Amino acid sequence: MECSKLSSVIYRSCLLLIVVTLAVPPLAIGETAAAPTQVMANRSWAIHRQPAQLVNGAPVVIEVVPPARLTTLSARWLEHEVLFSYDAATKAWYGIAGVSLETRPGVYTLELKGTTSRSAEITFSQRIKVQAAKYRSIAATVAKRFTEPSKEQLERIHQDKTVKQDVFQHTDPEREWSGKFRPPVDASVSDVFGTQRTFNGKVQSMHQGLDYAVPTGTPVSAANAGTVLLAGDLYFEGNCVVLDHGQGLLTLYLHLSELSVKQGERVVGGQQIGLSGGTGRATGPHLHLAVRWQGVYLNPATLLTLKLP
Repeated sequence: MECSKLSSVIYRSCLLLIVVTLAVPPLAIGETAAAPTQVMANRSWAIHRQPAQLVNGAPVVIEVVPPARLTTLSARWLEHEVLFSYDAATKAWYGIAGVSLETRPGVYTLELKGTTSRSAEITFSQRIKVQAAKYRSIAATVAKRFTEPSKEQLERIHQDKTVKQDVFQHTDPEREWSGKFRPPVDASVSDVFGTQRTFNGKVQSMHQGLDYAVPTGTPVSAANAGTVLLAGDLYFEGNCVVLDHGQGLLTLYLHLSELSVKQGERVVGGQQIGLSGGTGRATGPHLHLAVRWQGVYLNPATLLTLKLP
């Protein structure tokens, strides 16, 4: 009888041990052991990315549902700060980031840090794999002044560089974009992002945007809501418009024949900002759309596919 009672006690102890073991799942990839309260918080973070598979040159939208109500949320990704905004409709935080063309294939860490309504700090990290994208190479012919500029033209190029550097420093950290980004024109794509170009058999460059085959005078609309950072004429870009969508994200519209907006003006998505053309370094009339995030040029075609609140 005593042996039976002992066996029953041992059985119940083993059963209890099994239940406790199952209640504590193994750490996910990218999680590290920490204090018990921190581990519990980490298990509750929900993170979704678009696109799911990242390549060099890709923009990425990060959706975060934290384990507690937060007043602020930020992240570090590839040595950049990712800024988030809270969306009450989905009860999630959204941030836009990117992977530069120069980023090598590998696994990189996204580090999240939030402040709760009780002023406590909580953190979480996730390891993300970046793969190599395949980009093509082409040759193109342009006017000689774009590959062998004169002294006066070099001075203009230097002045434009200063203008762009100043403009890019005055971006809004707060979110201005709303909903999905849409193509600025209804037309076919004539050249894609990431193309290696050789101009006049000498000058090599990387195509850091998306070209649309449209004739001169085609209305060009804003891809999303934002503020006009620049509306003017530059040597290489021609007549161009730069829109600030917040959180470090810009869209650029180059080679326009006419401008329909002014610097400092706020625009809504779909609003006309100019007419297409062939000004600046262009092989013919077309619209060049570029996407820039914190100094990094990203693939506009990918951004246009992302589902945003």
